[in-house]
Amino acid sequence: MEVSELREKAKELREILGLRSYPVGVKLSPKRLEIDAKRLKGYRYCQALMRARRGDHVILGKEEIGCAASAAVFGFKELPEGFKTGEHTLKIGIAKDPSVGSRIYAEVESFKPGEIGDLYLFPLETAIMEPDVVVVEDQPEKLMWILLACVNVNKGERVDLSSAVMRATCLDCTAIPHKRQTVNISLGCFGCRMATDIGDDEALIGFPYKFFGDVVDYVKYFSQNAIPSARDKKAYKALKAKEV
Repeated sequence: MEVSELREKAKELREILGLRSYPVGVKLSPKRLEIDAKRLKGYRYCQALMRARRGDHVILGKEEIGCAASAAVFGFKELPEGFKTGEHTLKIGIAKDPSVGSRIYAEVESFKPGEIGDLYLFPLETAIMEPDVVVVEDQPEKLMWILLACVNVNKGERVDLSSAVMRATCLDCTAIPHKRQTVNISLGCFGCRMATDIGDDEALIGFPYKFFGDVVDYVKYFSQNAIPSARDKKAYKALKAKEV
């Protein structure tokens, strides 16, 4: 897909669904990038995603990333011992048993050391290259249509979703979609809800960029009938009319 077409499709997706912010492209570059983007220092991955969904082109690398959990996901650094033992989850209050906490942080679909040089995040509407993964953060109803589009792309097969409600943006919605080449959804996590502007009524979806063109085409198809019918709540209104 030409970059100009990518930008146009991203705009169509945002406008049809009424997204609050931009769909984000994530480029998992094997080497350090020298492009016109702001290299963030001390930012968490979820915070970089926040900047990108608000319109910025940003880069995070091994030396700049400010989150131990996401640094481990992308192969930048080893997961700290406290995370491995589960003691960290007790410290922040998300588990009572360290054995449970250690499983929450178990290595799932993480990248190998040296596999990624830089993470480049950008709004798809101003893309200068094709990404590897697309991440959208918004209200569940809007993400539902994207998920339904992915189900159509997957020939109607049910989608197996994976989450431990930690590392929502880095693992659930970036690494897993890329490694498994499938869609995944997260309701968020302690880290992203503490560190970013994600709303109480927002969640996240991530999927491989190879789905993007078809996803937008399906969402456009849904907009002809399914989306307006659902949003108008026709069946609910009919029910309420019977109750009067």
